[in-house]
Amino acid sequence: MTRLLSKTFRSVKLKTFSSKSPQPQPQQPSSSSSLLRSRKTQAKSRSWSVYLILSTNHPIKTYVGVTTNFSRRLKQHNGELKGGAKASRAGRPWICACLIHGFIDRSEACEFESKWKSFSRKLPRKRIDDDQMKQSSKDSHRLLHHRKTALERVKGSFDLSHLEIDWKLNTF
Repeated sequence: MTRLLSKTFRSVKLKTFSSKSPQPQPQQPSSSSSLLRSRKTQAKSRSWSVYLILSTNHPIKTYVGVTTNFSRRLKQHNGELKGGAKASRAGRPWICACLIHGFIDRSEACEFESKWKSFSRKLPRKRIDDDQMKQSSKDSHRLLHHRKTALERVKGSFDLSHLEIDWKLNTF
């Protein structure tokens, strides 16, 4: 037999039984179990993506992020909707350089994003002077090449067989 501990918190307290008789399992209210099922269904319907965007104004830079709705997120970065990252305010407007689809959940997408950023930071970069910095097409090509090289290194430490990598800017 079970009894509720409180009306507010619907926990149950099990009576102790002798070792000969099996102990009954506590029953969860049907509303909470259906709520858990609906949350799992919602989570499965969302597809997590990692994206790389490129700024089109000076200073030319790249940004890597995670989302379930890329078009909304790009509008946020460009200031059309609230919620864009502070790091992406300079250099607006942004354009999509690469989308990677097919992550199982947010955790996997965030792990991939973290590795991509980490490898990008660890790769050596060429120093450029101010005259070269003004040539935005060469600078954007250099940044995209740097990110692509980092992505190639991530491939060695991450299973990408279930992912779809879609480069939108083909400057390679």
